[in-house]
Amino acid sequence: MVEVVRVGQKVPNFEMEIYDPKTGSFGKVSLEDYIKERKWLILFFYPADFTFVCPTELADLADYYDELTELGAEVISVSTDTKFVHLAWHQTEKLLEKVKYPMGADPTGAVSKIFGVYDENTGLALRGTFIINPEGVLVGSEVNFYNVGRNAEELVRKMKANVYLMSHPDEACPAKWEPGKKTLKPSEKIVGKVHEALK
Repeated sequence: MVEVVRVGQKVPNFEMEIYDPKTGSFGKVSLEDYIKERKWLILFFYPADFTFVCPTELADLADYYDELTELGAEVISVSTDTKFVHLAWHQTEKLLEKVKYPMGADPTGAVSKIFGVYDENTGLALRGTFIINPEGVLVGSEVNFYNVGRNAEELVRKMKANVYLMSHPDEACPAKWEPGKKTLKPSEKIVGKVHEALK
């Protein structure tokens, strides 16, 4: 049985075949490659191609792709479909016209199992979003059931906070934090006085 990686843990290396919409070709990616490049990696698992909520999510994510890459991240959408199905879906579904990020193929569920989103009953992945920092550590995790779509705008906000905290490890970002807003420096001085610390 595969051990599921948890937030704060190092992610074991994995490889996946991909369909790359930018080039219209197939390829292969590995976590090691992104770590070598000192890139953040966002894995965006979804149940299946040619379904209903999934293209709306991938289109929403595509709207923020440039912003995420500017933050130093690569995005890979992942389902248990093959790379061939990804290509066919990308060519036929109008909602995917703006998708430029790689589409990862995980037909055996090997990668989905690492992140605990593989559903043994269906052979599909739940809607899981995972942020891996340039050191290969899992710093963000969100999992939804099949019928609830995600919000890529909130993913961008989380990425901004994670990027900031990587270079400011003694600070913490409060709820709804955006760049330029006040952060917190945890210490005995602000115990019970967070309201005052945020002024």
